[in-house]
Amino acid sequence: MIGVIETEGDRAEWTFPADPTAVRTARAVVRKQLAHWGLTTLGDVTVLLVSELVTNSLRYASGPIGVRLVRPVDAPGVLRVEVSDPLPDPPLERKASLDDEGGRGLQLVACSASRWGTRQGHAGKTVWFELTLPV
Repeated sequence: MIGVIETEGDRAEWTFPADPTAVRTARAVVRKQLAHWGLTTLGDVTVLLVSELVTNSLRYASGPIGVRLVRPVDAPGVLRVEVSDPLPDPPLERKASLDDEGGRGLQLVACSASRWGTRQGHAGKTVWFELTLPV
C-alpha cells in the first residue's frame, strides 16, 4: 500500500512498502507530480533515477521506502529528489563491467544529476540528487 505523506506546495512525499511493485508505483506518482508542477520535461530522467534508487533500496533494505520531491526555497531553479530507506549503510558506487547486468544505478545518478549525495538519518539513510529546472 502506498502512503501519501504530502503532495501540496513545493514538495511531495510518498512511502512505499519494500515490495517489487514499489518501483512501478514510484515512477507513476513521480511522473504525475512533475506534470502537476509543469515539469514534464524532467519526467524521463527523474523517473529513471528514482527507479534506480528505489530498486537499490529494495535490493538491500527490508523496510519502507520514502520518495520525496522538493523545490527548495533556498535553491531556486532546482528539483531535489530523495529516496530513503531504513538501511544505515551508505550505497557504494561501483564500476560495472560491460557484462554486468547491474551496478550502474549510482553511475546513472552521478552522470545525470547536477549534484547528488547521501545523508544519514535517525532511522536509515537518504540518497538524494538534484536536477536543474528548465527555464
